[in-house]
Amino acid sequence: MVSFKPSDEEAAFIHVAKNFAREFIRPAARETEKNRQVSENIVKKLKEAGMNNLELPESFGGLELPVLSQVQILEELAYGDLDIVQGLPGAGEAGSFIRKREEHPAFDSYKKACQTGGIPTIAFCHPNQPKLTISRHHDSYIIDGETVPLRMGKFADFVLLLGKEQNGEDVIIWLENGSDTSFKALDGDYRLGLLSAGFACLSFQSVTVSKKSVIACGSEAGQLASLAMSRIRIMEAAKEVGVISGALDYTVEYTASRKAFGSEIAKFQGVSFNVAQMAIHVKGARHLALYAAKQIDEGTSEAVFHSIQALKNVHRAIRFVTDSAVQLLGGHGYVQDHPVEKWMRDGQAQVAWLEQEHDLNAYAGDWLVNKAEGGKADDLLRTVSTTNPS
Repeated sequence: MVSFKPSDEEAAFIHVAKNFAREFIRPAARETEKNRQVSENIVKKLKEAGMNNLELPESFGGLELPVLSQVQILEELAYGDLDIVQGLPGAGEAGSFIRKREEHPAFDSYKKACQTGGIPTIAFCHPNQPKLTISRHHDSYIIDGETVPLRMGKFADFVLLLGKEQNGEDVIIWLENGSDTSFKALDGDYRLGLLSAGFACLSFQSVTVSKKSVIACGSEAGQLASLAMSRIRIMEAAKEVGVISGALDYTVEYTASRKAFGSEIAKFQGVSFNVAQMAIHVKGARHLALYAAKQIDEGTSEAVFHSIQALKNVHRAIRFVTDSAVQLLGGHGYVQDHPVEKWMRDGQAQVAWLEQEHDLNAYAGDWLVNKAEGGKADDLLRTVSTTNPS
């Protein structure tokens, strides 16, 4: 029997995150969106609560928590507001790569900054970059072009770039925005959601990267990327679970108190059925995320697949649940007096920015084919065919 019950220490962290989300994050959501940046006050309070660096290694001043613990904490924080969680400074997605290669000398300057109390921001550049080229020149690489909008690109002090050079070889590169101005954030990106998350395209003009800034290349880079991306997917899935959990609770409370024709609208069959569907999506998404997190912590060979499945499922859930919340509030769902319209906008932006469903389908297909060649995919193929959400 699989159990996701947290330890006493984990339960304490989760409780702190829950209270922090309700006391500080939720009330600041609208003001934060208006300012397009998370306030220093929230960042400071989060640091005081010990939740600003959950993934980073202890040698970097992080907590180095298991993924299962992080999933439960991140869900509670995102329950307050996803936009604020995505706009927090720090290592972000790059933390998972640092955790797997913490002794690499390229990270020394970042480690020093973390150890002295700073929170430098890293923008993670994922592989889906149609306008960016990486070419090899002897022992160095040349990066040219611009990225798609990256989370925290506007505020980035460092960039961790996961990509492919022109011959198809995987490469992971670390860049610091120092005196040589390795990259430049471009203005002009407009989004309907996650407005505080600092999305910006980064421009590289024939930037030469020396060998010492290459974290990994070839098969080594592919293996590192597989491990790190599995962790990243589950943490992003957990944040999405937080949003839909908040949307469900808000909708239940609203429909239970709002009356029409002399009765609470929650008692109407059309409303109650829709709320039940929302609850099913929330519960299913949460359990898939928790199960995948446990697989990652245990280092199972199926962890990659389960991370893909969990994120794909919650992508679908966040669209359905947040849209349903807006619809069930009627005209009130579209005004800023209620948070559901913001959650819907943030949810759509969240689905679009990292790995969309067609990408996840492709990754899952490649993984299953590779496993089938080794004779190990039968059970997972049955899982795919029986767990696709409606």
